[in-house]
Amino acid sequence: MDTHHQRALEFFQRVAEPDFFAQLFDHLPQVFLYVKDRQHRFVRVNSAMAQLCGCSSTGEVLGKSDHDFSPPALADQYVEEDRQVMRSKQPLVDQVWLVPDAAGIPCWYFSTKLPIPGRGGQIIGIAGVMRPHDQAGDAPGDYRRMSGVCDHVLAHYGEPVTVPELAAKANLSVSQLQREFRRLFHMSPANYIQHVRLTVARRELSLTCKPAGRIALDCGFYDQSHFTRTFRSATGMSPSAYRRRFAGL
Repeated sequence: MDTHHQRALEFFQRVAEPDFFAQLFDHLPQVFLYVKDRQHRFVRVNSAMAQLCGCSSTGEVLGKSDHDFSPPALADQYVEEDRQVMRSKQPLVDQVWLVPDAAGIPCWYFSTKLPIPGRGGQIIGIAGVMRPHDQAGDAPGDYRRMSGVCDHVLAHYGEPVTVPELAAKANLSVSQLQREFRRLFHMSPANYIQHVRLTVARRELSLTCKPAGRIALDCGFYDQSHFTRTFRSATGMSPSAYRRRFAGL
């Protein structure tokens, strides 16, 4: 270890509160920071992350997991990625996730997760940070090229939206759009349309008293039966069970 590194290490060892520097993240807009232990419980989040979880303070998030804030199928995906990072002891950098913001609008985020080594060398948890892809600095132009497609779906998810229509918006053939969209976002355009509709439906179920049938039609589903089947398949819960669990969060 060189002299400069040693001095830096000694400096940080003299800091009275280990959490001191993490407080800086509370003053960075659109940066979402979290730390989880091996049981996937949040042990530190910044204010922005607490708001993203629908909480008014960071203390409301501590000790809870993704399963307290997301439906089972989605929470399982987040937890499995955490496990992958801890098993491999390697970071996952700039993974693309579609996450609802505090207003319930689905947005693309770049997510980076790092394993946290303990004093004995074992991995004791993960640290993660997310940021919207349109504020990610040198985001690849490929993502920007798809922004018109994504924006169109966000504006018209309650109406019939077809993949050929989206391809025309991007000046691509259907096969080109399918290929590019899957390469960038790891889902098809049709999956994205469905994801947006389900995200908005989850928000409506948790924050309003609208009947499920009305929500189904407003979010672009054929009827309530189609909505219920799709919702249960994607989240592991029926719309009524989701409303009972998450209403008021």
